[in-house]
Amino acid sequence: MPVIAMTQEMGSLAKDVALKLAETMQIETMRHEVVEHVAARMHVSKSLINRLREGKAGTIERLKADRESMAVYTAEEVLDFAARGNGVLRGWGATCLLRPVKHVVCVRITRSLQKRVEWLMENLGTDDAEFAEAEILRSDHAHATRMHEQFGVAWGDPLLYDLVLNTDRISVDSCVEQIRLLAARPEFAETAESRALLRDMDTQARIRAALRANDEAHEIKITIDCVDGRVTLRGIVMNAAEKALAEQIASGVPGVSSVDNQLRLMAMSRLFTSAKN
Repeated sequence: MPVIAMTQEMGSLAKDVALKLAETMQIETMRHEVVEHVAARMHVSKSLINRLREGKAGTIERLKADRESMAVYTAEEVLDFAARGNGVLRGWGATCLLRPVKHVVCVRITRSLQKRVEWLMENLGTDDAEFAEAEILRSDHAHATRMHEQFGVAWGDPLLYDLVLNTDRISVDSCVEQIRLLAARPEFAETAESRALLRDMDTQARIRAALRANDEAHEIKITIDCVDGRVTLRGIVMNAAEKALAEQIASGVPGVSSVDNQLRLMAMSRLFTSAKN
């Protein structure tokens, strides 16, 4: 059940590669459903999610945006899609989210800025190269910033990827063939262990999203570990009610077989000190 995670870089032809790869390998590709699902969970418009991702949101929109919720719900969608197997994921931090899973191939598709500018000018039907370049640089900055904030990595670091392909020199068909061949290598063979890891990562993401979606648990910040469906909750919560609520929410997530609630309560002296500030 091959899973390929790819970067999303405006004008790089990554979309063409992803679609051709999915067709060739007869697997699914993750499309715009993520925008729809994340927007629905956050109760905002799809256009706002897209503007935030591309760096086009206004100052007030950026200040009001709940970036943490966006990251949590995005991770839930990406890991859920990957856990089903047989898919190509492009963008949404998939290369970083899925990097720990042995059978996932992480690929960066890139291209020179000049070629990307030419691509955008052609697609927009404009001869304004300065405008096209500004749009691409703004998109790059937004993606790089989000990757750094969410994962603490430099977007262009080649060590994040198993394969880096330059469409200045390599055709879409050749890119597809290289990815297909790499995915078939023994290093990326799916194993019981790699399947279990991805399944547990998916369960963790579901729990974190369920906590985020609950009005009373929205601000609970805890560590969630999952091994073969057995969940351990660690960290500090405000009171016994929060501790019980976190366990209740985690227990109700599909794939969870048991919950070991090791959450600790905040000391009363700390609560009293905080209340006075």
